[in-house]
Amino acid sequence: MAALTFELQTQSKTGSARAGKITTDHGVIETPIFMPVGTIGSVKAVTQQQLKKDINAQIILGNTYHLYLRPGLEVLEAAGGLHQFMGWDRPILTDSGGYQVFSLANNRKIKPEGVIFQSHIDGSKHLFSPEKVMDIQSAMSKAGSDAQAKLTSM
Repeated sequence: MAALTFELQTQSKTGSARAGKITTDHGVIETPIFMPVGTIGSVKAVTQQQLKKDINAQIILGNTYHLYLRPGLEVLEAAGGLHQFMGWDRPILTDSGGYQVFSLANNRKIKPEGVIFQSHIDGSKHLFSPEKVMDIQSAMSKAGSDAQAKLTSM
């Protein structure tokens, strides 16, 4: 897993607001931060140059569920990792896929062992248990994700 540190820069004396700095192997992220979403390894309708120069994106969010289905872990590994696949040299965060439990309600069944999704691509079924998602994110961190967000409750 990539190195990751967080340093608190300042904290509100009257509320819970705070600002900090996250340092990863691929760069520094100043928080709070606007994080463009590159669902399947690409931020739609925005070029890499625009992300860097116009938006000054310090990090991109990749979606675990969608990256798992397409392009797939094998493709990411063959490309040399998520950063190389995306052509992105700054930090990447992969989410837990927990949002899809709600957004893809018509394509999933919740079971005690996890969530079974029916792929919107080919109809295949995939069990996303907490352990499986952590395994997927671990593989993605080996393939280039700097940080992983975990679904902690539903």
